[in-house]
Amino acid sequence: MTLSRATIFQLFKYTVYVLLTMNVFWFFIEEHAAAALQFANGLDLSRIIEAYAATIDTAAWVVLLLMFELETYVLDAQQQNRIVTWSLHGLRVFCYAFIVYAFYGYIVNLTYLNSTTPLPGVSDLCALAGADWSFAVNLDEYVMINAQNCSTFSDALRFFQFDNMRAVVDAESLQAIRNLAWVDVINAGVWLIVVLVLEIDVRLQEHGRFEGWALRISNVSKFVLYSLLLIAAVYWGVNGDFVDFWDAFLWLVAFVFIELNVFEWHQEAREEAALDIPSAPI
Repeated sequence: MTLSRATIFQLFKYTVYVLLTMNVFWFFIEEHAAAALQFANGLDLSRIIEAYAATIDTAAWVVLLLMFELETYVLDAQQQNRIVTWSLHGLRVFCYAFIVYAFYGYIVNLTYLNSTTPLPGVSDLCALAGADWSFAVNLDEYVMINAQNCSTFSDALRFFQFDNMRAVVDAESLQAIRNLAWVDVINAGVWLIVVLVLEIDVRLQEHGRFEGWALRISNVSKFVLYSLLLIAAVYWGVNGDFVDFWDAFLWLVAFVFIELNVFEWHQEAREEAALDIPSAPI
């Protein structure tokens, strides 16, 4: 049995969607470990976004992605009745609420990283070995300091403590972590603009107005936005961890599929419009 090119393409697309769903689990594991240190006295429900911003963000984006897939590819015009349309829109609004909430969480996390204080009397990490202190090796990644590893983290003579945490970092690593937090904020903000543009595209396409200047402005703006997202992914690949890079890369691939869906939908609408043009009288 041989698979057609279209079937292989669809299998690849849905494999990417499954991998993105799995990333929710990986982010939860990473953030749960960090939350155990950051919220050692317990995590209030009101602060859950501070601990699990990436998990909540990714989960909401996965649902939103599936909503776009349904509207731009799976469901045809006959299936999109009033109930289906309002259900899709309602779920998307629900997802957007969590995505904006996660964006706020990234901002809170960045603010928290700017509130470190110098740790007095410590010029050697080995002085903290065996005392339940951790070293921040990356954003949301902490390693317990012990006699075996204390000399491997940093040779700095000055360290900083995160507020309400038994976790320290040197100046160089702190700046690197803050840079990654800034990339989180910028990346989340750019994605919000991307889906705003995409929502406008879909609404214009539904009303047959995705032409001319609207199409050109959309293409130019998305070229700039996706370029920024690609830069963020490369930055994570060089300075962050693999999970962040892999997630950013998969999201770019996933939304390429959504853009292709919109393009195909646009082409089909143009072809149908051309067929509806009455022939000139003889």
